[in-house]
Amino acid sequence: MDRVRGEFIDIIEWTDDSRDTIVWRFPRYENEIKMGAKLTVRESQAAVFVNEGQVADAFGPGMYTLETQNMPILSTLKGWKYGFHSPFKAEVYFVNTRQFTDLKWGTQNPVIVRDAEFGMVRLRAFGAYSIRVVDPPALLRELAGTDPQFRTEEVSEFLRQLIVGRLGNALATSGVPVLDIATRQDVIGATLGEALTKELAAVGIAIPKFVIENISLPPEVEEAIDKRSQMGILGNLNQYTQFQTAQAIEAAANNQGGAGEGLGIGLGMALGQRAAGGMPQPGYQPQQGYPPPGYQQPPGAPTPPPLPQAAQWFIGVGGQQQGPFDAAGLAQRVAAGELRHDTLVWKAGMAAWTAAGQVPEVAPLFANVPPPLPPQA
Repeated sequence: MDRVRGEFIDIIEWTDDSRDTIVWRFPRYENEIKMGAKLTVRESQAAVFVNEGQVADAFGPGMYTLETQNMPILSTLKGWKYGFHSPFKAEVYFVNTRQFTDLKWGTQNPVIVRDAEFGMVRLRAFGAYSIRVVDPPALLRELAGTDPQFRTEEVSEFLRQLIVGRLGNALATSGVPVLDIATRQDVIGATLGEALTKELAAVGIAIPKFVIENISLPPEVEEAIDKRSQMGILGNLNQYTQFQTAQAIEAAANNQGGAGEGLGIGLGMALGQRAAGGMPQPGYQPQQGYPPPGYQQPPGAPTPPPLPQAAQWFIGVGGQQQGPFDAAGLAQRVAAGELRHDTLVWKAGMAAWTAAGQVPEVAPLFANVPPPLPPQA
């Protein structure tokens, strides 16, 4: 009796325990569906009856008692007339009509678009989207076929290729500059979603939500944009340099010690020279009509000539020439007693060796040195 009862199916339903199944075929196993059986279709489901490979009746959410009255197409295919009731064989496919939101997309290769400001630019993008079955019979005919368990992974690659194929045209026809794409990603995404829904209508699928998470430029273009932004932030480079110099002076002044003081003095002199470059020299009288209106003194002061070289002196001690010595060196020789009033000295420009006491430039060195004692009688 169990075998006989097992030949007839009187309850048809599907409780989905997965998150990625789009179509599930009810396991009939050659059993016949008893006329008057109960069909339960839950929310976000649809049930489609297929007889000998031909799509027959479709049922939305609800509970149904299968009779010839509510299965007009299947009754016609089976040839039931005058309300004849008998068990029948048919394939029942449950179609999940909820939104599948765990689908991702991205461009493996960059999409080339033409921008009014940057010219041809390569863009990469990625995001997410959701799909929903809106025409279960069309989905069975065009995509699922006789697959007993049709999952999202079987259609995701097809949808990704379709999205990437439409992305370039959507970006090119949007009229949005590359720098403003980030602010219009939602509008571009909505446009793409509508275009994809129209194209997928033939297979019974809609794209209710299409999200662009990011649209990125090549690294070299991003670096150029960063440099351009830095220049815009800095503005007047001359004023920025002066500001940086003023900060350096303040930091040097706060640094107690010779190094900090020397740096502060040097920077202060540099600023003073820079400021003085635009001021007229003492005694300067501008001619009538000159300088012309709007003329500005070029920055910087004239470069001073090199410092004069100190005189180099030679002395004769014991018949030997010694030197050269500068003025400080001569003073040391005087203090050591090696250079006296009668010691011969010479430098470039003198005609001959002369006693040190008779040379006006050397004689002041002996101011604190007594002259030699006179000879004793």
